[in-house]
Formats: sequence, structure tokens, C-alpha cells
Amino acid sequence: MSFVLVTRHKVDDYAKWKSEFDGNTAMRKDAGEKSYKIFQTDNDTNDLVILFEWDNLDNARKFMQSNELREKMKKAGVISEPDKYFLKEVERGSM
Repeated sequence: MSFVLVTRHKVDDYAKWKSEFDGNTAMRKDAGEKSYKIFQTDNDTNDLVILFEWDNLDNARKFMQSNELREKMKKAGVISEPDKYFLKEVERGSM
């Protein structure tokens, strides 16, 4: 079973944000992140949607509430409060 955290937020500069994001890989992995996918909206490269796969939903919630994450996001140039969705996969298919 897969557990997914979907976030959406704006950043002031994607390249700066991505550099900080990449520098925090160990922190995210230690918190239970298994993988991620980053998407940009088609009309704004600084408007990001990120899909994270987590080992469990409790770890994802705990991570998103951490002061350490808030500090890292501020340093990375996140300029909006993230929308967050905690999801449990119930079905998968392919075409």
C-alpha cells in the first residue's frame, strides 16, 4: 500500500528552491520519504505541485508540521503556505 503526500506552493525562484530541496534529501529520507515527483504548472515555473511517497501517513503528517521543515522552506524561498493532501492509495491501474 502506498501513502502519498501532495503539496502545492509557490516559490520565488525555482532554481534556488530546487538547490535547497536537493540539499535536504537526508532529512526527508530520515523522516520516511520514499520518493518524490515535482511538477510545475504550465503557466508558472514557480508554482509547484509535489507528490511524495511516504512509508506511512503519520510520518508524513509529523514531517509537514515540523519547525525544521518550516525553516528550510523559508530559506528555500517558499512564498505561500502549502496546500497539503495526505492520501492513501486504494487502487492502481494502467492503460
